[in-house]
Amino acid sequence: MAVSVELGKALDKAYENSTLDEILAAPPSALAGLTDKHNELLAQLGIKTVRDLGSNKFFAAAGVLVALSGKAG
Repeated sequence: MAVSVELGKALDKAYENSTLDEILAAPPSALAGLTDKHNELLAQLGIKTVRDLGSNKFFAAAGVLVALSGKAG
């Protein structure tokens, strides 16, 4: 089954027409709002690609906590 997702606003213009594999292999600055300086800082944590960023256990845990905060109450 083909799935289509509009990510244009989440990506830097240079990556808007890239494949998913290309985006995942790209530096974090492929995401809109991140710069080469962010790439340098994240590389110090071992994060060199969008894939690394998305699969980092600390960022993943933070994302889950934020999602859960909307459900708590």
